[in-house]
Amino acid sequence: MYLKSLKLVGFKSFADRSRLEFRPGVTVVVGPNGSGKSNIVDALSWVLGTQSTKTLRTTKMEDVIFAGTATRPSLGRAEATLVIDNTERMIDLDLDEVSITRRLYRDGSSDYELNGVGCRLLDITDLLSDSGVGRHQHVIIGQGEIGRVLNASPEEHRAVIEEAAGILKHRRRKEKSERRLERTDEDMVRLQDLLAEISRQMRPLRRQAKAAERYDGLKSEVTALRLYLGGQELSELNRELTIAVSEKSRLTEGLEIDRKAISALVDDLAVLTDEARRLGSDLERDTTAAALLETTGERLRRVTSVAVER
Repeated sequence: MYLKSLKLVGFKSFADRSRLEFRPGVTVVVGPNGSGKSNIVDALSWVLGTQSTKTLRTTKMEDVIFAGTATRPSLGRAEATLVIDNTERMIDLDLDEVSITRRLYRDGSSDYELNGVGCRLLDITDLLSDSGVGRHQHVIIGQGEIGRVLNASPEEHRAVIEEAAGILKHRRRKEKSERRLERTDEDMVRLQDLLAEISRQMRPLRRQAKAAERYDGLKSEVTALRLYLGGQELSELNRELTIAVSEKSRLTEGLEIDRKAISALVDDLAVLTDEARRLGSDLERDTTAAALLETTGERLRRVTSVAVER
């Protein structure tokens, strides 16, 4: 595995699109002071994900974007693409080349790409950590770094050796896991507090739920009783209605018979009246006829009374 090429556009002094090709072995960049040699090293650190402006020798991250000169305007973004040869498969990707791209815009937004596909910085860091490349590992030595390493204390030497041996990535993962465990413990404490509070609130809710269940049971029972009593009352009313309909039918038949009887009596009354008139004229001559008339009138009154009652 080795650095195969570096593409720069808008990064610090690289205003134009530039491409640097590398070969296996030692590559040397020679030039006078201020020609931008250190900017190449800064670009390597930057594309690998460094967030330290001190490492990039700037005061803020947006300073890595080409600021312009008297003859050409400033650019709106800085972009660097690092291509790594992966024929030995030291990076866990089944590709012969792995390209990493980082962009930074003037508004402060940025994005990363892995082989042209958008990704997160964490994805790039995890991918490169197993191969010994990454922003947290000792792979780039800038200006003044050699003197700092030589004059370092034993603890700092140990840190450098651990970085070179690849122990640092495991320590980083351990620290990250410990932080996650601490956050998990804090979450567990909060969850226990919440569980205790919810349990305390559940007691009156349980009583209310039981009361609601009893209420629903009594309500259902009352509804069933009302339906039963309503059904009994409806049956009684239907029975009375049947009796009333039967009585009405009987009375209607009797009324019809009485009407016929009254009609017959009216006819008899008319006949008797005519006879009474005829007999009245002969009353003086025949007392027997008067007595018959009186008897007939009394009989007619009784018949009329019976008819009226019916």
